[in-house]
Amino acid sequence: MKGHEYEMENHDIDSIIEAILFVSGEPVKLSRIAAVLGVDEFDVDAAANRMRDKYSFERRGIRLLKLEDSLQLCSSPEYADYIRLTLETRKPPQLSPPALEVLSIIAYFEPVTKAYIEQVRGVDSAYTVNLLVERGLVESCGRLSAPGRPTLYKTTHVFLRTFGLESLRDLPMLPKVETPGEAKEGITAAIAELSAREGETEVDG
Repeated sequence: MKGHEYEMENHDIDSIIEAILFVSGEPVKLSRIAAVLGVDEFDVDAAANRMRDKYSFERRGIRLLKLEDSLQLCSSPEYADYIRLTLETRKPPQLSPPALEVLSIIAYFEPVTKAYIEQVRGVDSAYTVNLLVERGLVESCGRLSAPGRPTLYKTTHVFLRTFGLESLRDLPMLPKVETPGEAKEGITAAIAELSAREGETEVDG
């Protein structure tokens, strides 16, 4: 592409990234943007940081989120009520304590099977896992190499966005655990933390 023959200025990079994310509406990998622009991923990451600071400083109606290795534009949460009234949409219901418990187990120990979740919780969790899949917070990510080939589950970008996380590394630290029973004890505080963060960031703008 002829446009790549000159060295891009920061303003050019920022504007192109903004246009890509606006049209996409979904998370776009930094590596993909870097390849298209003919620049390093470091340059894309630096541009994302500039854009985030600019949107925040100017109190814009949009925000730029970094979700692990991807970028996404979303609406600013302080304007959520206006968006819902205009588009006549409803805020998704808050997750129940059991749903938060299952979500926490998946987030901290992913990829995991339903059997592992039920071993930690001590109760059947099939309905709750399916609910989280429907909400887009959890997705299947292959099968375990074991008899029956049970499905493995992991969290999604929607999970990170919903709870205001850049990556799973931002989850509250858990004490070291050796058994599923200890794991359940350790995530009690994490559940409270996730509950407080739920809905912190609005979905696509």
